[in-house]
Amino acid sequence: MALGTPDNDQRGFRDPGYGLRLIVVCVLSIALMIADSRISLMQDIRRVLAASAYPLQLLIDAPAAFGRWLGDSTATRAQLFEENEQLRQTRLEQSARLQRMAALEAENARLRALLDSTAKVGDRVLIAEIMSVDMNPFRHRVVINKGSREGAFVGQALIDADGVVGQLTRDQVFAAEAILVTDIDHALPVEILRTRQRTIAVGTGQLDRLSLPFLPRNTDIETGDLLVTSGLGGTFPAGYPVAVVSEIAAESGAEFLRVDATPAAQLTRVREVLLIFPAADARPGADDLLAAGPDGATTAGPDGLPGAGANDPAAPADTDIAADAEPPGEAGGETGPGPTEESGAAATTGEQP
Repeated sequence: MALGTPDNDQRGFRDPGYGLRLIVVCVLSIALMIADSRISLMQDIRRVLAASAYPLQLLIDAPAAFGRWLGDSTATRAQLFEENEQLRQTRLEQSARLQRMAALEAENARLRALLDSTAKVGDRVLIAEIMSVDMNPFRHRVVINKGSREGAFVGQALIDADGVVGQLTRDQVFAAEAILVTDIDHALPVEILRTRQRTIAVGTGQLDRLSLPFLPRNTDIETGDLLVTSGLGGTFPAGYPVAVVSEIAAESGAEFLRVDATPAAQLTRVREVLLIFPAADARPGADDLLAAGPDGATTAGPDGLPGAGANDPAAPADTDIAADAEPPGEAGGETGPGPTEESGAAATTGEQP
Protein backbone atom coordinates (compact mmCIF):
# COMPACT_ATOMS: atom_id res chain seq x y z
CA MET A 1 0.00 0.00 0.00
CA ALA A 2 1.46 3.33 -1.07
CA LEU A 3 1.71 5.88 1.71
CA GLY A 4 1.80 8.80 -0.66
CA THR A 5 1.66 9.72 -4.30
CA PRO A 6 3.31 12.54 -6.23
CA ASP A 7 -0.07 14.20 -6.41
CA ASN A 8 -0.43 14.18 -2.64
CA ASP A 9 3.13 15.49 -2.10
CA GLN A 10 2.69 18.46 -4.44
CA ARG A 11 -0.85 19.30 -3.41
CA GLY A 12 0.20 22.01 -0.96
CA PHE A 13 2.43 23.72 -3.53
CA ARG A 14 -0.32 23.62 -6.17
CA ASP A 15 -2.76 25.41 -3.85
CA PRO A 16 -3.49 28.78 -5.54
CA GLY A 17 -4.09 30.41 -2.15
CA TYR A 18 -0.37 30.50 -1.32
CA GLY A 19 0.56 32.38 -4.49
CA LEU A 20 -2.19 34.91 -3.91
CA ARG A 21 -1.07 35.45 -0.33
CA LEU A 22 2.52 35.99 -1.44
CA ILE A 23 1.43 38.62 -3.95
CA VAL A 24 -0.71 40.40 -1.36
CA VAL A 25 2.13 40.41 1.18
CA CYS A 26 4.59 41.79 -1.39
CA VAL A 27 2.18 44.53 -2.46
CA LEU A 28 1.48 45.52 1.15
CA SER A 29 5.21 45.57 1.94
CA ILE A 30 5.97 47.82 -1.03
CA ALA A 31 3.05 50.12 -0.20
CA LEU A 32 4.21 50.36 3.43
CA MET A 33 7.78 51.23 2.41
CA ILE A 34 6.57 53.92 -0.01
CA ALA A 35 4.22 55.38 2.59
CA ASP A 36 6.97 55.43 5.19
CA SER A 37 9.44 57.18 2.87
CA ARG A 38 6.90 59.72 1.62
CA ILE A 39 4.82 60.65 4.64
CA SER A 40 6.86 59.16 7.54
CA LEU A 41 4.03 56.83 8.44
CA MET A 42 6.14 54.65 10.72
CA GLN A 43 8.06 57.46 12.42
CA ASP A 44 6.11 57.30 15.71
CA ILE A 45 6.28 53.50 15.79
CA ARG A 46 10.02 53.64 15.13
CA ARG A 47 10.49 56.12 17.98
CA VAL A 48 8.60 53.86 20.39
CA LEU A 49 10.66 50.83 19.37
CA ALA A 50 13.89 52.81 19.68
CA ALA A 51 12.91 54.02 23.14
CA SER A 52 12.11 50.44 24.14
CA ALA A 53 15.53 49.29 22.90
CA TYR A 54 17.39 52.02 24.83
CA PRO A 55 17.96 49.82 27.94
CA LEU A 56 19.45 47.17 25.66
CA GLN A 57 21.84 49.76 24.21
CA LEU A 58 22.92 50.74 27.70
CA LEU A 59 23.49 47.08 28.54
CA ILE A 60 25.61 46.56 25.43
CA ASP A 61 27.62 49.73 26.14
CA ALA A 62 28.09 48.80 29.82
CA PRO A 63 31.34 46.77 29.33
CA ALA A 64 33.02 49.58 27.41
CA ALA A 65 31.82 52.18 29.92
CA PHE A 66 33.06 50.04 32.79
CA GLY A 67 36.43 49.67 31.07
CA ARG A 68 36.76 53.44 30.67
CA TRP A 69 35.79 53.97 34.31
CA LEU A 70 38.26 51.34 35.46
CA GLY A 71 41.04 52.89 33.38
CA ASP A 72 40.32 56.35 34.80
CA SER A 73 40.19 54.97 38.33
CA THR A 74 43.51 53.13 38.07
CA ALA A 75 45.44 55.95 36.40
CA THR A 76 48.79 56.65 37.99
CA ARG A 77 49.41 59.72 40.08
CA ALA A 78 51.97 61.05 37.59
CA GLN A 79 49.48 60.86 34.71
CA LEU A 80 46.80 62.60 36.74
CA PHE A 81 49.24 65.31 37.84
CA GLU A 82 50.40 65.95 34.25
CA GLU A 83 46.85 66.08 32.93
CA ASN A 84 45.82 68.39 35.75
CA GLU A 85 48.71 70.73 34.95
CA GLN A 86 47.80 70.82 31.27
CA LEU A 87 44.18 71.54 32.10
CA ARG A 88 45.22 74.33 34.45
CA GLN A 89 47.34 75.98 31.76
CA THR A 90 44.55 75.61 29.21
CA ARG A 91 42.08 77.10 31.66
CA LEU A 92 44.33 80.14 32.21
CA GLU A 93 44.69 80.69 28.47
CA GLN A 94 40.96 80.34 27.88
CA SER A 95 40.18 82.68 30.78
CA ALA A 96 42.42 85.35 29.27
CA ARG A 97 40.70 84.95 25.91
CA LEU A 98 37.27 85.07 27.51
CA GLN A 99 38.09 88.36 29.21
CA ARG A 100 38.81 89.88 25.82
CA MET A 101 35.80 88.11 24.32
CA ALA A 102 33.43 89.71 26.85
CA ALA A 103 34.65 93.18 25.83
CA LEU A 104 34.28 92.34 22.14
CA GLU A 105 30.77 90.96 22.63
CA ALA A 106 29.71 94.10 24.52
CA GLU A 107 31.16 96.28 21.76
CA ASN A 108 29.45 94.15 19.13
CA ALA A 109 26.11 94.54 20.93
CA ARG A 110 26.48 98.33 21.01
CA LEU A 111 27.40 98.51 17.32
CA ARG A 112 24.47 96.30 16.37
CA ALA A 113 22.20 98.49 18.45
CA LEU A 114 23.42 101.48 16.45
CA LEU A 115 22.60 99.65 13.21
CA ASP A 116 19.29 98.33 14.59
CA SER A 117 20.27 94.80 13.55
CA THR A 118 19.55 91.50 15.20
CA ALA A 119 21.77 90.78 18.18
CA LYS A 120 24.10 87.81 17.99
CA VAL A 121 24.16 86.00 21.32
CA GLY A 122 26.11 82.94 22.37
CA ASP A 123 24.45 79.66 21.47
CA ARG A 124 23.11 77.42 24.23
CA VAL A 125 24.69 73.96 24.17
CA LEU A 126 24.07 70.52 25.67
CA ILE A 127 26.83 67.95 26.20
CA ALA A 128 26.14 64.45 24.86
CA GLU A 129 28.20 61.27 24.74
CA ILE A 130 28.50 58.98 21.73
CA MET A 131 27.06 55.56 22.56
CA SER A 132 27.68 53.65 19.34
CA VAL A 133 29.07 54.10 15.83
CA ASP A 134 27.60 52.62 12.67
CA MET A 135 29.98 49.94 11.45
CA ASN A 136 28.80 50.25 7.84
CA PRO A 137 31.76 51.77 5.93
CA PHE A 138 29.35 53.60 3.59
CA ARG A 139 27.36 55.23 6.39
CA HIS A 140 28.89 57.70 8.85
CA ARG A 141 26.27 57.66 11.61
CA VAL A 142 26.53 57.71 15.40
CA VAL A 143 24.07 57.36 18.28
CA ILE A 144 24.25 59.80 21.21
CA ASN A 145 22.72 59.49 24.67
CA LYS A 146 20.52 62.60 24.42
CA GLY A 147 17.10 62.73 22.79
CA SER A 148 13.89 64.74 22.79
CA ARG A 149 13.56 64.18 26.53
CA GLU A 150 16.50 66.59 26.99
CA GLY A 151 15.28 68.97 24.27
CA ALA A 152 17.18 67.58 21.27
CA PHE A 153 15.41 67.76 17.91
CA VAL A 154 15.88 66.45 14.38
CA GLY A 155 18.19 68.69 12.36
CA GLN A 156 20.09 70.00 15.41
CA ALA A 157 23.76 70.78 14.84
CA LEU A 158 26.56 68.88 16.60
CA ILE A 159 30.05 70.23 17.25
CA ASP A 160 33.08 69.20 19.28
CA ALA A 161 35.98 71.22 20.67
CA ASP A 162 37.47 71.70 17.18
CA GLY A 163 34.58 72.14 14.76
CA VAL A 164 31.33 70.89 13.26
CA VAL A 165 30.61 67.17 13.64
CA GLY A 166 27.20 66.69 12.01
CA GLN A 167 23.49 66.96 12.76
CA LEU A 168 20.69 64.85 14.23
CA THR A 169 18.62 62.84 11.77
CA ARG A 170 16.43 60.64 13.97
CA ASP A 171 15.03 61.09 17.46
CA GLN A 172 14.76 58.10 19.79
CA VAL A 173 13.37 59.93 22.87
CA PHE A 174 16.19 58.81 25.21
CA ALA A 175 18.80 58.84 22.45
CA ALA A 176 19.25 60.20 18.93
CA GLU A 177 20.95 59.25 15.69
CA ALA A 178 23.26 61.73 13.99
CA ILE A 179 24.87 61.91 10.58
CA LEU A 180 28.47 63.12 10.26
CA VAL A 181 29.54 65.84 7.85
CA THR A 182 31.65 63.30 5.91
CA ASP A 183 28.67 61.05 5.06
CA ILE A 184 27.99 60.93 1.32
CA ASP A 185 24.39 62.01 1.96
CA HIS A 186 25.37 65.16 3.86
CA ALA A 187 25.94 68.67 2.47
CA LEU A 188 26.75 71.78 4.47
CA PRO A 189 26.66 75.50 3.47
CA VAL A 190 30.08 76.99 4.21
CA GLU A 191 32.11 80.06 3.38
CA ILE A 192 35.81 80.71 2.98
CA LEU A 193 36.76 82.79 6.01
CA ARG A 194 39.43 84.78 4.18
CA THR A 195 37.34 85.86 1.18
CA ARG A 196 33.75 85.28 2.43
CA GLN A 197 33.08 83.18 -0.68
CA ARG A 198 30.06 80.92 -0.07
CA THR A 199 29.85 77.34 -1.31
CA ILE A 200 28.75 73.83 -0.33
CA ALA A 201 30.88 71.21 1.46
CA VAL A 202 29.81 67.67 0.54
CA GLY A 203 30.69 64.46 2.32
CA THR A 204 32.87 61.98 0.46
CA GLY A 205 32.40 58.85 2.56
CA GLN A 206 35.91 59.27 4.02
CA LEU A 207 36.31 60.49 7.59
CA ASP A 208 39.29 62.69 6.70
CA ARG A 209 38.02 64.41 3.55
CA LEU A 210 35.30 66.80 2.40
CA SER A 211 34.70 67.99 -1.13
CA LEU A 212 33.84 71.45 -2.48
CA PRO A 213 32.55 70.63 -5.98
CA PHE A 214 30.88 73.92 -6.89
CA LEU A 215 33.75 76.42 -6.98
CA PRO A 216 34.46 78.07 -10.38
CA ARG A 217 37.98 78.02 -11.75
CA ASN A 218 38.51 81.72 -11.02
CA THR A 219 37.66 81.40 -7.32
CA ASP A 220 40.15 82.96 -4.90
CA ILE A 221 40.97 79.99 -2.71
CA GLU A 222 44.27 78.74 -1.31
CA THR A 223 45.54 75.69 0.52
CA GLY A 224 45.13 76.24 4.25
CA ASP A 225 42.02 78.42 3.98
CA LEU A 226 39.57 77.87 6.83
CA LEU A 227 35.98 76.98 5.99
CA VAL A 228 33.30 78.05 8.47
CA THR A 229 29.54 77.65 8.55
CA SER A 230 27.77 80.39 6.61
CA GLY A 231 24.50 80.21 8.58
CA LEU A 232 22.43 79.73 5.43
CA GLY A 233 19.63 77.22 5.78
CA GLY A 234 19.24 77.84 9.51
CA THR A 235 20.57 74.43 10.64
CA PHE A 236 24.14 75.39 11.54
CA PRO A 237 24.82 78.75 13.24
CA ALA A 238 27.30 80.93 11.40
CA GLY A 239 30.97 81.06 12.27
CA TYR A 240 31.77 77.49 13.40
CA PRO A 241 34.89 75.87 11.86
CA VAL A 242 34.12 73.09 9.39
CA ALA A 243 37.33 72.17 7.53
CA VAL A 244 40.68 73.37 6.22
CA VAL A 245 41.42 73.32 2.48
CA SER A 246 44.01 70.64 1.83
CA GLU A 247 44.18 70.23 -1.95
CA ILE A 248 43.21 72.29 -5.00
CA ALA A 249 43.30 70.99 -8.57
CA ALA A 250 42.14 72.50 -11.85
CA GLU A 251 41.55 69.74 -14.35
CA SER A 252 41.78 70.66 -18.02
CA GLY A 253 38.38 71.28 -19.57
CA ALA A 254 36.59 71.18 -16.23
CA GLU A 255 34.25 74.03 -15.36
CA PHE A 256 34.80 73.80 -11.61
CA LEU A 257 37.81 73.29 -9.38
CA ARG A 258 38.42 70.05 -7.54
CA VAL A 259 38.89 71.12 -3.94
CA ASP A 260 39.36 68.79 -0.99
CA ALA A 261 39.29 69.81 2.67
CA THR A 262 40.16 68.13 5.96
CA PRO A 263 37.42 68.28 8.62
CA ALA A 264 38.26 70.42 11.62
CA ALA A 265 36.54 68.05 14.04
CA GLN A 266 38.32 64.91 15.19
CA LEU A 267 35.71 62.56 13.74
CA THR A 268 37.77 59.41 14.31
CA ARG A 269 38.41 60.12 18.01
CA VAL A 270 35.41 62.14 19.15
CA ARG A 271 33.61 60.79 22.24
CA GLU A 272 31.63 63.80 23.46
CA VAL A 273 29.75 66.31 21.33
CA LEU A 274 27.85 69.54 21.94
CA LEU A 275 24.27 70.01 20.77
CA ILE A 276 23.75 73.59 19.57
CA PHE A 277 20.40 75.24 20.30
CA PRO A 278 19.33 78.16 18.10
CA ALA A 279 19.58 81.63 19.58
CA ALA A 280 15.80 82.02 19.31
CA ASP A 281 15.39 79.23 21.86
CA ALA A 282 17.91 80.75 24.23
CA ARG A 283 16.06 84.03 24.73
CA PRO A 284 12.42 85.20 24.58
CA GLY A 285 11.62 86.46 21.12
CA ALA A 286 13.96 85.92 18.20
CA ASP A 287 13.57 89.53 17.05
CA ASP A 288 14.09 91.22 20.43
CA LEU A 289 17.28 93.23 20.28
CA LEU A 290 17.58 94.09 23.95
CA ALA A 291 15.72 92.95 27.05
CA ALA A 292 15.30 95.71 29.59
CA GLY A 293 14.01 95.30 33.12
CA PRO A 294 11.33 97.43 34.75
CA ASP A 295 13.94 99.84 36.14
CA GLY A 296 15.46 100.40 32.72
CA ALA A 297 18.53 98.24 33.35
CA THR A 298 19.49 95.78 30.68
CA THR A 299 18.98 92.14 31.61
CA ALA A 300 21.47 89.53 30.53
CA GLY A 301 20.44 86.56 28.45
CA PRO A 302 20.84 82.93 29.47
CA ASP A 303 24.39 82.95 28.22
CA GLY A 304 25.32 85.85 30.46
CA LEU A 305 25.94 88.32 27.61
CA PRO A 306 24.78 91.80 28.63
CA GLY A 307 23.02 93.94 26.09
CA ALA A 308 23.43 97.66 25.53
CA GLY A 309 20.64 99.45 27.35
CA ALA A 310 19.70 103.01 28.22
CA ASN A 311 21.76 102.89 31.42
CA ASP A 312 24.89 101.63 29.68
CA PRO A 313 27.38 104.53 29.79
CA ALA A 314 29.01 103.33 26.59
CA ALA A 315 25.73 103.02 24.74
CA PRO A 316 24.42 105.86 22.58
CA ALA A 317 21.72 108.10 24.00
CA ASP A 318 19.09 106.81 21.60
CA THR A 319 19.53 103.55 19.72
CA ASP A 320 15.93 102.56 19.03
CA ILE A 321 14.40 103.31 15.68
CA ALA A 322 10.68 103.83 16.13
CA ALA A 323 7.92 105.09 13.92
CA ASP A 324 7.31 108.11 16.16
CA ALA A 325 10.98 109.18 16.38
CA GLU A 326 11.76 112.81 15.74
CA PRO A 327 12.57 113.63 12.13
CA PRO A 328 16.19 114.44 11.36
CA GLY A 329 15.23 118.00 10.50
CA GLU A 330 13.88 118.65 14.00
CA ALA A 331 16.31 116.69 16.18
CA GLY A 332 19.16 119.17 16.22
CA GLY A 333 17.35 122.36 15.24
CA GLU A 334 18.26 121.80 11.62
CA THR A 335 15.95 122.84 8.87
CA GLY A 336 14.99 120.39 6.25
CA PRO A 337 12.09 118.40 4.96
CA GLY A 338 10.60 115.94 7.42
CA PRO A 339 10.10 112.28 6.60
CA THR A 340 7.31 111.42 4.28
CA GLU A 341 4.54 109.01 5.16
CA GLU A 342 6.18 106.26 3.16
CA SER A 343 9.54 106.65 4.90
CA GLY A 344 7.86 106.54 8.32
CA ALA A 345 6.18 103.27 7.41
CA ALA A 346 9.46 101.86 6.19
CA ALA A 347 11.16 102.76 9.46
CA THR A 348 8.43 100.96 11.37
CA THR A 349 8.69 97.73 9.40
CA GLY A 350 12.45 97.78 9.12
CA GLU A 351 12.42 97.97 5.32
CA GLN A 352 14.32 100.41 3.16
CA PRO A 353 12.20 103.33 1.87
